Amino acid sequence: MNRKYRLTSSTDFKRVRRTGKSYAHPLAILLVSPNGLTISRFGVTAGRALGNAVRRNRAKRRLREALGRYRPRILSGQDVVLIARPALNQAEWSDVLNALATLLGHAGLLEEEK
Repeated sequence: MNRKYRLTSSTDFKRVRRTGKSYAHPLAILLVSPNGLTISRFGVTAGRALGNAVRRNRAKRRLREALGRYRPRILSGQDVVLIARPALNQAEWSDVLNALATLLGHAGLLEEEK
């Protein structure tokens, strides 16, 4: 993902966690906060509950890849943080895509398909 679309500082992550609205799914948690910019920025994180570094990194890679498929359809002006849950690594790829689509839909972040 291009750097301009990423949340890079810990203060941005903390702001989204503090002020954002959250949406939960068994595979991931989505946090959304307006950013006042013309683009949306994204951050992906995984806690130690997922396991060792290999498992945490795998979960983050899966979420980033799924997010890349939906990014062109996501409305601008939002900071989005995705938090992986332990069930993510055992889930089928189609389930990961469906979970992200569900979360983005509940948050009202997806443009209508043309």
